[in-house]
Amino acid sequence: MDEKTKKYNPLRLSVAFIASLMLPVAILAYTERNPFAATLAGILLPLGFYTLFAALSRRSGRMVWWGFIFIFFSAFQIVLSYLFGNSVIATDMFLNLMTTNPGEATELLSNIYPSVIAVCAVYLPLLWVAAVHIHKKAELPSSARKAMFACGGAIFAAGCLVLAIGCRGEARHVLRDEVFPVNVSYNLGLAISETRKINRFDSTSAEFSYGVRRDTLPDCREIYVLIIGEAARAADWQLYGYDRRTNPELSKRDDITVFRNVITQSNTTHKSVPMILSSIHTSQHDELYRRKGIPALFGEAGFTTYFISNQSPQGAMIDHLASDADHLIYIDAPRYDMQMVDAMREAIENDPSPRILFILHSYGSHFSYHQRYPREYAVFAPDDDVAINAKNREMILNAYDNSILYTDHVIAETIRTLEGTRASTALFYCADHGEDLLDKCDSRFLHSSPTVTYYQLHVASLAWFSPEYRSLFPRKVAAARRNLSAPANTHCVFHTMADMASIRSEYVDESVSLLSEEFDAEARRFYLDDHNNAVPLDENIGIDAMQRDLFARHGILRP
Repeated sequence: MDEKTKKYNPLRLSVAFIASLMLPVAILAYTERNPFAATLAGILLPLGFYTLFAALSRRSGRMVWWGFIFIFFSAFQIVLSYLFGNSVIATDMFLNLMTTNPGEATELLSNIYPSVIAVCAVYLPLLWVAAVHIHKKAELPSSARKAMFACGGAIFAAGCLVLAIGCRGEARHVLRDEVFPVNVSYNLGLAISETRKINRFDSTSAEFSYGVRRDTLPDCREIYVLIIGEAARAADWQLYGYDRRTNPELSKRDDITVFRNVITQSNTTHKSVPMILSSIHTSQHDELYRRKGIPALFGEAGFTTYFISNQSPQGAMIDHLASDADHLIYIDAPRYDMQMVDAMREAIENDPSPRILFILHSYGSHFSYHQRYPREYAVFAPDDDVAINAKNREMILNAYDNSILYTDHVIAETIRTLEGTRASTALFYCADHGEDLLDKCDSRFLHSSPTVTYYQLHVASLAWFSPEYRSLFPRKVAAARRNLSAPANTHCVFHTMADMASIRSEYVDESVSLLSEEFDAEARRFYLDDHNNAVPLDENIGIDAMQRDLFARHGILRP
C-alpha cells in the first residue's frame, strides 16, 4: 500500500459510506416490526447492493458523490423516523417537499434540529472527506475491490434467496414496500407521476362541465361560505368534549350544528383539500384530474365566487381548482386567519352580486402553532416555540390549543359578519385533516404519516344557518341536525355545499350531503393511502390496539 493510500485510506472511506447508508435500514428494521424474512431481506439486499456500488470505481471518493441520491434518501429517512417514529419516506412526503413553501419548511426544520444536526454530523464530513479523496486521487487497491465485489455479491444473492423463499407470495410487496431504498425510489416515481398529472390539469379538465341546475332560487341575496380548516383535530375542540375552553365563542351559540363523526379522506393537505373541493369519491382519485371543483360548480350556477387563501400558492392541485374562482385572493403577512374575514367583509360591502360564494382556505393550526395567532390569544401558557420533543409537549400542546382558540374566534366573526348582511346565508367548516401532538398512545407528531392515527383522521366540522336560510330551507336544517353523528368523511363537503345552495348536477350526490334527508349512514368510509388506494376504514388499517380503541371510543370504528 503506497503512502497516499495509507494516508487517505479509501477502503475506510468505502466502509464509512456503506455504514452511513445502512443507518436508516437499521432504524427501519427496528421500527417496522416486519416478519423475520422480510426484515432479513430488507437488511441483506441494501447491504449487498451498497457494497457492490462502492466497489464500482477505484476512486472511492467519486463513488460517495455518485451515490449522493442514496445519501439524500438516507438523511431524509432519518429525519422522518425522528418525526414519525416509523414508516419509510412516503409518496406524500415527496409531494409535500415539492409543494411546501420555504417559510413552512424553515419553521419545521428549526424545530426538529436534533435530527437535522445528526444527519449533518454523519453525512457532511463523509462528503467532505470524499471530496478530499477525489482531489488527492486516492484509489482502492485491486484486492480490496475484488473482496468487496465478492462479499457484496454473496450478501445480495443471500438477500434474493431470503426474498424468494422466505417471502413466498409476498416477494413483490416486500421488495416494493419494505426494502430501503427500493421503496423510496418507487414512491419517488409515484410522486413524479402525480406531479405530471397536476401540471396537466388545465388541459385534462378543459372540457369539463357540471351541467348544473337549481331547484330553488330564493328571491333574496344569497351568501354561502366554506371554511377549510387546517390540521384541526376534533379531540382538541371544546365542542367535542375537550376539557379546555378552546371554543369559548362558538360554545355560547345555540345555532351551531356540530358534525361529530367526520374523518378526512387523506392526512395530507395536498391531497385532502383538492378532494374536499372536488366531487370525486375516495376511490376515484384519478378522476380528480379531469373534473373541476366547487368554484367552477358555483360559477356555473350563477354565483360570483371568491377563493381567499391564507396559504401561499405552491403550484399544487389546490391552486388549479382555486383558479376557477372569479376572485382569487392570497393573504399577505402576517397572515393571521382574521385577515381572510376582513377580505370577505370588504367583498360583501363592495360587490353587489345577488349570489356569492366564499371559500376561505385557512392557516388554522398549521405548524408552527405559536405563529398562527396574535398574542392576545395566547391563553394557554407557556406556548414558546420549542424543539419537537416529548419533554416540550406541554408548550407544544398549549400553542396548538391557542391556535384552535383563534380558529374559534375566526369562525365566530365570520358568522357575525354573515348575520349583519340580512341575506340568506349559511356556513360550513371542515378541517382538511387532524394532527398528532406527541400523544401518549404513540408519541407521533404532525400528520402525513403513511400509517394513519385517530388524531390525524378525526376532524372538526360544523355548520351554521342564518334565520333567513332556516326560514327558506327548514328541511335542510332539520336534516343537518339529524346527521349530527352520521358517519361521514370529507367527501361530504362538496356535496353538502352544493345541496346547501340547492345546486343539482349528475355529479352531485344527495346521499353524501349532510343537509339531506337521503344521507346514506350505511355507506362505507374510505381514506386514501400513500399510493392513492381507497382503504375501507372498517377493515384492518394497520393500527395497533390502542389506536383502534381511540377510534372505537369516538364511535368511528367498531371495538
